[in-house]
Amino acid sequence: MEPWLYALIGIAALLVVFIAVILIRTANFKPKNNVKVIDEEEVFDGERAVENLRELIRCKTVSYKDHSLEDDGEFEKLISKLPELYPNVLKTCTLTRMEDRALLFKWEGKEHDEASVLMAHYDVVPVNEENWDKPPFEAILEDGVVWGRGALDTKVTFNGVLSAADHLISKGFIPENDIYFAFSGGEEVNGQGAVHIVDYFEKNNIKLSMVVDEGGAVVQDIFPGVSSPCGLIGIAEKGMMDVEYKVKSNGGHASAPRPHTPVGVLSSACVKVEANPFKAHLTKPVAEMFDTLGRHSSFLYRMIFANLWCFGGLLDSMCKKSGGELNALMRTTVAFTQMNGSKAPNVIPPEATMVSNIRLNPEDTMDSALAYIRETIGDENVVITKLHGMNPSPISRTDCDGWNKVASAVASTWKGALVSPYLMVQCSDSRHYGRISDRVYRFSAMDLTAEERSTIHGNNEHIRVETVKHAVEFYIRLMKQC
Repeated sequence: MEPWLYALIGIAALLVVFIAVILIRTANFKPKNNVKVIDEEEVFDGERAVENLRELIRCKTVSYKDHSLEDDGEFEKLISKLPELYPNVLKTCTLTRMEDRALLFKWEGKEHDEASVLMAHYDVVPVNEENWDKPPFEAILEDGVVWGRGALDTKVTFNGVLSAADHLISKGFIPENDIYFAFSGGEEVNGQGAVHIVDYFEKNNIKLSMVVDEGGAVVQDIFPGVSSPCGLIGIAEKGMMDVEYKVKSNGGHASAPRPHTPVGVLSSACVKVEANPFKAHLTKPVAEMFDTLGRHSSFLYRMIFANLWCFGGLLDSMCKKSGGELNALMRTTVAFTQMNGSKAPNVIPPEATMVSNIRLNPEDTMDSALAYIRETIGDENVVITKLHGMNPSPISRTDCDGWNKVASAVASTWKGALVSPYLMVQCSDSRHYGRISDRVYRFSAMDLTAEERSTIHGNNEHIRVETVKHAVEFYIRLMKQC
């Protein structure tokens, strides 16, 4: 037999083995059933929970970076309503008020070795009332929907926590361990309320078994090839950094420009950064998400996620091309959001600036990201400065009781939902807890459509009444395990 024929047979054999390995790994990539589902029905006053949320929405607790624009009376109005809305909580739990509008309730349990912390914030972002179809602070209830700023972000979970506790206390329930309700009145402006609460826990050597804050939700059509609803629990969040790019010149009349104006130099820098995305990193939250949801995907995607050792490059190319949420999970992203130049159309600006918002992958830091940006642009005429930011949070465990309790409460409340870890691409107050706990979980107790998610921080924020009730049910199930 000719030598080339031996070589051809060898190549064919290797190809058969390669295909067999791919197919066998895909066939074995089956769903895992490792989340405990409790079928017991929870009966509580759901209508009262809806009315309580409406009362909270009517308090105009809008926070601004310029605190002089805030109405302290509205924040105090909300706090003064709590004994009326949640009487059992206020009678049973101790309330400690801290600086920067931080509220810390302690519900004493039978044991005190490890506590659980349930978080929310009661401040909201500003509104452009003229762009709303319904008044944003009247909490109109119409056709099973409550309209109002904060309905989703996050007065629904503030109400869910306190309504659940109020119900359980009325039934004589006492948790096995201490439970703290930690609420911030300045989360939307990166206030220090949550920091003060974490300082309190640290100073008093309070050990935490679980921290739950806003984050993921029960959503559909967010993972390739998966049609089932997915309950996403964030086990880490990306860092965030705003970066300014500045170019100076001697200015002058636009009739006789130099080859490159400051705006042109900045535009070139922008193009270079967008054309050279950050390197992809398969971090623990994303790897576990792929391993969980990928097993429920269609055959083609199952084959990719079961064989990332082979198809990782293909997945990376797909992410780069499509952008969006999947790409944001894989890498540090850069979004150019602002640019300023001359104040007149016929004047070359003496100084031009642009700003990008960078969301940092857990494998990157503010320093490493700045170094990459400077290297990519490669132009000393562009002065690159960090305005402010924060590094990614630590990554929480999924091999502990804390994770199991949250996952079980999600699966038991939203039957049929696939519960999975994920990487949160936004920022929350829970990042401050990373220095005292490795069991910090980010889950907004809601099932949300894409349309509803789009109203968060936008116009016409609204929530279905059944979503309000599900939030209470979730926290009842969670508290029963604490």
